[in-house]
Amino acid sequence: MSATAHQERLMTVLQGPHVSEKSHLAADRNQVVFKVRPDANKSEIKQAVELLFEVSVTGVTVMNYVGKIKRHGASSGRRAAWKKAYVRLAEGSHIDFLEAD
Repeated sequence: MSATAHQERLMTVLQGPHVSEKSHLAADRNQVVFKVRPDANKSEIKQAVELLFEVSVTGVTVMNYVGKIKRHGASSGRRAAWKKAYVRLAEGSHIDFLEAD
């Protein structure tokens, strides 16, 4: 994979921050929670966060969520499966999503 193709892939790894009560509590432990691509691995997630936010990452924990089967009467469907990453930042590093540039 060329350097530019790798850069482009890293730009698409993070799909956005995951905001919940649990992710708000994780912020106290210097962690940030992101919704990421289902095919992303820990090293790609680390590189993407360091590239996009210019912070230092000390660890990444990944969780896979399987889509639930839902029914409405006789028809049934399935929610999409997704992946969540807890990213631990180094001391002194901080990401603020509410900050406007």
